[in-house]
Amino acid sequence: MTLARADRPQRSPAASRATATATADARDARRRRLRGRLTTWAFVAPLVLYLAAFYLYPLYRNVDLSLHHYTVRSFVDGDAPFSGLDNFRQVLGDPTFWPALRNTMVFTLVSIALQYGAGLALAVFFNRRFRLSGLLRALFLIPWLLPLIVSSSTWAWLLNSESGLVNFGLHLVGVAPVDWLTSPAWALNSVILANIWIGIPFNLVILHSGLQNIPADLYEAASLDGANAWQQFRRITFPLLRPVSAIVLLLGFVYTLKVFDLIWIMTKGGPGDSSTTLATWSYRLGFGSLLPQFGPGAAVGNILILIALVFGLLYIRVQRRQEA
Repeated sequence: MTLARADRPQRSPAASRATATATADARDARRRRLRGRLTTWAFVAPLVLYLAAFYLYPLYRNVDLSLHHYTVRSFVDGDAPFSGLDNFRQVLGDPTFWPALRNTMVFTLVSIALQYGAGLALAVFFNRRFRLSGLLRALFLIPWLLPLIVSSSTWAWLLNSESGLVNFGLHLVGVAPVDWLTSPAWALNSVILANIWIGIPFNLVILHSGLQNIPADLYEAASLDGANAWQQFRRITFPLLRPVSAIVLLLGFVYTLKVFDLIWIMTKGGPGDSSTTLATWSYRLGFGSLLPQFGPGAAVGNILILIALVFGLLYIRVQRRQEA
């Protein structure tokens, strides 16, 4: 044992201190990393809890409703039998499904196209600084700032067949009154018009902010090259505004796809099914009668979610291609 200890190399005090210092530094680094992770989770935890409570759990409950046969009693007791995809089969086989899907697509696509076109035109107009431009731009925000129930009620009053201001104006110029909200030919057009009016300010604000990020030097160089206003818009403004436009169109699509209160207040989806969309039909199935159909109503809601998810994935794919 004595010879073994004698043959073992002896470490100098300096080497021992260096080893101890390195060990302490490694321990401190691990503590800092752990502290950093805990701090990160402390900031993220409220958001995770919020998403879980107000998004994930309602989504789970909606899927659960669509896969069970719920009645009012079983909804309270929680003993609804499992029905699989029967609710989806019932919805897809219902005569209301295809008119509701068509109205949803028409309402969404026409609203987005005209909102974006009008918002882009106004954004380009207000991008040129002039007196009172700030005041006028602020006035255009009023439809966006008003509660939707107020805007919907106002449009319902304006388009009322008997006492509406629009028909009164038509009467003054000798035009016969129009049944804007009670005619199958006009009901969907009326709610589209109201939705366009409400959505233009959002497009204006986002697109105007995007125009502010385009360097003015590009327009000056184009002017020196002899490009007119249309050529500058086509060659400079519109291409550089594509990322912002993609975001505006995606958000507009998701928001417009689920519009319910505007249509319900103005027409309740009628007359008949002429202005019924998937959102209003889902509400009518779940809450619009004395014998609510919770399962089919939830199934229609899930179909809406799937449509929005598909377009969201398409947007992500297009963005990745543009970045590549």
